[in-house]
Amino acid sequence: MKGKIRFGVIGTGFIADWVIAGARQDARFCLTAVCSRTQERADAFAARHGIPHTFTSLEQMARSPFVDAVYIATPNCLHASQSILCMRHGKHVLCEKPLASNAREARAMVEASHEYGVTLMEAMISTLNPNFRIVREYLPRLGTIRRYFASFCQYSSRYDKFKEGVVLNAFRPELSNGAMMDIGVYTVYPMVALFGRPEKIDAQGIVLSSGADGQGAVNFQYGEMNATVLYSKIADSYLPTEIEGEAGNLQLDAIHTAREVIWIPRRAAASGRGPAPERKSVGVALERDAYYYEIAEFIDLIEQGKLESEVNSHENSLATMEIVDEVRRQLGVVYPADGVR
Repeated sequence: MKGKIRFGVIGTGFIADWVIAGARQDARFCLTAVCSRTQERADAFAARHGIPHTFTSLEQMARSPFVDAVYIATPNCLHASQSILCMRHGKHVLCEKPLASNAREARAMVEASHEYGVTLMEAMISTLNPNFRIVREYLPRLGTIRRYFASFCQYSSRYDKFKEGVVLNAFRPELSNGAMMDIGVYTVYPMVALFGRPEKIDAQGIVLSSGADGQGAVNFQYGEMNATVLYSKIADSYLPTEIEGEAGNLQLDAIHTAREVIWIPRRAAASGRGPAPERKSVGVALERDAYYYEIAEFIDLIEQGKLESEVNSHENSLATMEIVDEVRRQLGVVYPADGVR
């Protein structure tokens, strides 16, 4: 096992399958355990992925000598309690986005990381994508930046059931779910990673009969820069993400997993009647599965003895959760977890 980090997976949904596929492209990743609510589900998942140890008790997995780190892929409402339990037993934690139900829980998770001396990172794939690094490198070329715009609107496969009266997990506030928590956070986290905390937040949206948000539009003020994000689970959109500067623009094909980055310098003619500006592709083809990069970052941190990532940092995760809390407050979306003291 030299050079290997032994992982336990908590949760057996489809996102865990995706992450494992990417993680196995890193030779240091070793999947040794899975924890599920039932033995039947744990056994089925273990058989599918060749996992030697199964658990139905998180406490037992957290105490297991066969696990160094855990990947948490359970409903949002469980992220904080499960992460803290594992960290208390010395396990490093890669927790699926969003990090927690709210900022209060996220702060408790960060405190646990420092108290027990273990790595904690939010599994936000967009900001560890190689093309996001290119965006950061190109920002100075934009001159004074005036606007960040990101859109992630995807009609949910579960929305048809919702309209039939069947409320599945995606639209259940008791699980700390909804459009912002599921996909809207993909538009907010990169904004925070690039520009920090906004000075002002103005949110509008549609709250469904279950109490979860179905979609939203949020405007942010950053001094002399504006930002706007759109997100939805009840309608599609095909708009790209764009960062607008006085000297040029950057466009990303998709904010959650950028596979193309376009640099567009400002028109030479002040009147805007000159030739169309040259569009230059500056992105790179992803050589690995998109989920590989977050696993590689997480394992690097463990090997280096670091508690947090410089990109998916504790501060960025906390700031994002505080923004999400404020958006929910303005929309009137309340989770049971918000009332826990």
